[in-house]
Amino acid sequence: MKLPPRHQYGDEPIEINAGRRTLKVSVSNTGDRAIQVGSDYHFFEANSALEFDREATLGMHLNIAAGTSVRFEPGGTREVELCAYAGTGRLTGFSGLLNGSVKSHPARVEAVSRALERGFRSTGAKDKDGAKKSKKKGSN
Repeated sequence: MKLPPRHQYGDEPIEINAGRRTLKVSVSNTGDRAIQVGSDYHFFEANSALEFDREATLGMHLNIAAGTSVRFEPGGTREVELCAYAGTGRLTGFSGLLNGSVKSHPARVEAVSRALERGFRSTGAKDKDGAKKSKKKGSN
């Protein structure tokens, strides 16, 4: 069996997402099932059972190779590295929290508000008065 031709562009490893802002964040799966998040998914809008500083992750995705994912086991906590999206900063779809530009302050404020209203867990969310919000809607 003949193998297809192979193209090799060099011996050095390929650096992905070079020059983009990065952030390391600790993420806990508070749910009862494993959760996988894909490489290009807007991390701010990831599964509501994942608990992390959501506001800090607006406009970022996992800093891993395209087409791969990270798995969060139930009850587990792990640190991941995120990187900023390239391009215009307009993100739509996902969980419907942002649907606009990450560069727009009103859109960012509205996205954080929607996340809190819909029960997305966050370690950094605060209410209007600056007090820490409860971790999940309806809990104290």
